[in-house]
Amino acid sequence: MAKEDRVCVGAIAGAFGVKGEVRLKSFCSTPEDIAAYGPLWTEDGARSFTVTLTRPVTGGLGARLSGVATKEDGDALRGVTLWADRTRLPSLPDDEFYHADLIGMEVFDTGGAPLGKVRAIQNFGASDILEIFVPGRRTTLLLPFTRAVVPTVDLKARRIVADPPEETE
Repeated sequence: MAKEDRVCVGAIAGAFGVKGEVRLKSFCSTPEDIAAYGPLWTEDGARSFTVTLTRPVTGGLGARLSGVATKEDGDALRGVTLWADRTRLPSLPDDEFYHADLIGMEVFDTGGAPLGKVRAIQNFGASDILEIFVPGRRTTLLLPFTRAVVPTVDLKARRIVADPPEETE
């Protein structure tokens, strides 16, 4: 299956305990939903895991992954991202998007002039922020991902229209 047919739903933070349990960081809006989207794949698609949640733990969820039996197995997977088949994920309302779909999209201002490309989506606690790489600019442009600042997201055309506040231009 092609990488664009999968969405990153979490990451393995390392072993938890000595019997192969791992600590998962879930990127799902309801963290426990990560277990329902399986099997989960490594980014390169080489390995897949069935996930069984065991308990909440500091900074994530305790889980058992198929094929992970020892602390060493769990530690070897530290930092590995987990990807779910897009078909296993719920459909989103028209005004919600998977972050993976926004990365790399071209961003234009309301007059049609190109601003740059979405490099990442950040969230520092209040709401999502689009991080946009702008050619010739020393720092990335950070825009609040709100309807007022980003009135149009066209997934089919892979195009975003933004109306940046004056001080960010």
